[in-house]
Amino acid sequence: MSPAPAWANIVWRGQPVQIEYLWVGADGPDAPLVVLLHEGLGSVAMWRDFPAALCAATGCRGLIYSRPGYGRSTPRAPDEHWGPDFLHRQAHEVLPTLLLALGIDTLATPPWLFGHSDGGSIALLHAAAFPERVAGAIVLAPHIFVEDLSVRSIAQAREAYLHADLRQRLARYHDHPDSAFWGWNDVWLITAFRNWRIDTELSAIRCPVLAVQGLDDEYGTLAQIEGIAAALPGTELLALPDCGHSPQRDQPQALISAASAFIARH
Repeated sequence: MSPAPAWANIVWRGQPVQIEYLWVGADGPDAPLVVLLHEGLGSVAMWRDFPAALCAATGCRGLIYSRPGYGRSTPRAPDEHWGPDFLHRQAHEVLPTLLLALGIDTLATPPWLFGHSDGGSIALLHAAAFPERVAGAIVLAPHIFVEDLSVRSIAQAREAYLHADLRQRLARYHDHPDSAFWGWNDVWLITAFRNWRIDTELSAIRCPVLAVQGLDDEYGTLAQIEGIAAALPGTELLALPDCGHSPQRDQPQALISAASAFIARH
C-alpha cells in the first residue's frame, strides 16, 4: 500500500485528469475493498485518520481519492461550470474510470462504497447504475433530493467563503480552494438544481445499504435516509444524536461500530 498519496491518470470530458488517491488499511488484494467518497468540499486529506480506523476495525483495505477539482487532483478550469448532472457524471464516469485505471476488477470482486454527503449520493448513483459491481453501500448524510435547509446552509457557506475564513481553512486541504468551493457551491445554488432528485433511480440498487444521518445535520434531515428506505425497503437506517453533517467526525466510534457490524453481516 502507498504510504502517501499517488496520482492516477484518466481522461474525463475529453481532457487528461490526474486523480489523487491513497491506499490505507489491510495489505493485499484478498482483503475486502472499501472505496471512500468524500463530501462536497472534501478531499483525501479531509478524511484525516478515519479511513485507517474504519479499515482497522473491518479488516478491509481502503481506497480514498479526491475528485477532479478537489484536493491535489487536477483543478476545475475557472470557466468550467458544472450542471445539475454533476453527481451523475461522477458516479457514472469518473468513479468507474478511476477503478479501471487502478486495475480493480469490480465484476470479479465488487467493492464496498462508503460515501459522505455528495459522496453518499455518488455511491447510491453508482450502485444503481452498476448493480452487479457493488458489494454494499454505506452512506452518511446523503442527498437524494434538495431541501430548503440544504440551500440555506450552502448559501451561508458562500458568505463564509467570501467574508470569513472558510477559504483559508479549505486551503489546508485543497491546492486550489476556489476550484473546490465554487464548483460545489455554484451548482447547488442554481435554480435548475432545486428540482434535482434521485429517489426514483434507487430501486435499481441490489446491494445492501446502510444510511446514516445526524440528528443535528445542518445540511439535511431524516427525510433523506427515510426516502432511501422508501425506495429500498431493505435499507438499514441509523440516526445519530449529537451529530451534525459529518458523522465520521462527530460520532466516529458509533459509526465505525455500526459499519463494522453491517459489513460483517453481509
